[in-house]
Amino acid sequence: MEQDLSTNVSRTIQTKLVLPPDTNHMGTIFGGKILALIDEIAAIAAMKHSKTEVVTASIDKVNFLSTVKLGDILTFEGFVISTGRTSMEVYVKVVCEHLDTGQRRLTTDSFLTMVALDNSGKPTPVPGVTPETDEEKELYKQSKDRRERRLSARRSRKTDI
Repeated sequence: MEQDLSTNVSRTIQTKLVLPPDTNHMGTIFGGKILALIDEIAAIAAMKHSKTEVVTASIDKVNFLSTVKLGDILTFEGFVISTGRTSMEVYVKVVCEHLDTGQRRLTTDSFLTMVALDNSGKPTPVPGVTPETDEEKELYKQSKDRRERRLSARRSRKTDI
């Protein structure tokens, strides 16, 4: 695809309230719940960017930086950082807000690779991105190193069992 799109086209923001079914016996959110929501936000951002269905190819890194408790408000923000021929690297950050104090802090961030699919389920080309904000530009600049680490790790793994 020739088209070059702004990362704002893919930007997706969702807000969630942490409810009792989301928490463990200590009243903090399950990590798996956060992961599921991160995957969902990344998929939506990638679908908005590519205008196609997508699948998750990898979750490179998830950093759990601070605790999230029952009653906290979470804001998930995801956007496409960079693209390959059929893949998109998506950055998702999670900000926690305490309702009583209004304090906001980054609680989790993650990098995911999503692959665009055509109507027959085969990988299909995606448009490039043009980073606009300072954050987007920095993440874009770092994306080449992350991609090389992913490819190097893939080459070094054996897939035969």
